[in-house]
Amino acid sequence: MKKIIAMLISGAAVFSLFGCTDGAKGGTYSLRLPEPPAEWTELMGSPEWRIEWLDSGGTRQAMNVRHGSRPEIRLPETYASAVTAWPHWPRRDIRPRVFMPAGAMYPFDVNGGTLALRWEAGVDVVLFWELANAAARDSQALAAATPRLPHYFNWPRFRELFTDADSGLAAEIRADPWLADWHSIAEKIAHSGFDKRRLVPEAREQLPVALDTGLLWIGTSPFAPPKRFTAGAVPVFPVRQGVDVWVSARGILRCNKKSWIFLEQ
Repeated sequence: MKKIIAMLISGAAVFSLFGCTDGAKGGTYSLRLPEPPAEWTELMGSPEWRIEWLDSGGTRQAMNVRHGSRPEIRLPETYASAVTAWPHWPRRDIRPRVFMPAGAMYPFDVNGGTLALRWEAGVDVVLFWELANAAARDSQALAAATPRLPHYFNWPRFRELFTDADSGLAAEIRADPWLADWHSIAEKIAHSGFDKRRLVPEAREQLPVALDTGLLWIGTSPFAPPKRFTAGAVPVFPVRQGVDVWVSARGILRCNKKSWIFLEQ
């Protein structure tokens, strides 16, 4: 086993991960970006993308690219590494990390010299970083529970849960994994291991919003169908404890269980 120092930097979190180099070798790969949902481009046009990954020194890198481009990145020789693609629309003042990302897990998504980023793998890469951050906050987990670190997590088995109808996963989560609270799930994995029974929709309430700002609204998940309201009806949006974002042709709605604000554009 070769010791590889991978300093994952997220805010103040810096720590070492140890990986095996028996898998695919690192190298330079061309990224293939996914197509956004048609409703997204209908309302906002094609997105730009913020790509984030770890370089061979274990440092987090980022670059912005236009949709349709084929950027290249160099990945380190680690057993598993996450590449994240955040869609954003500068013209609409929608920044990275508002809409859910696409992603790829190295080496599982390598095909020759190409690394294919998919919407389905967006959950993988977010969980990867959440596990990394959870381990950084828990020195015991880092020292004694290496299988709970992102480099050792069983990513192929995790993916099967969403594609296997007999996996026992709720149909809602298989249809839209972003209904779950992945920050909370990662914290529990770091402390007591993985349990698929925790993969459940986050509690949400219905919030009526008295707006006359368009009949078509889209949410931030690429798997969620748009909301369509009839003329004169009061729009009702599902909201959680944190902030939810919805976009119409005329502006952006930010809301939680207690309040909402509409930014007209």
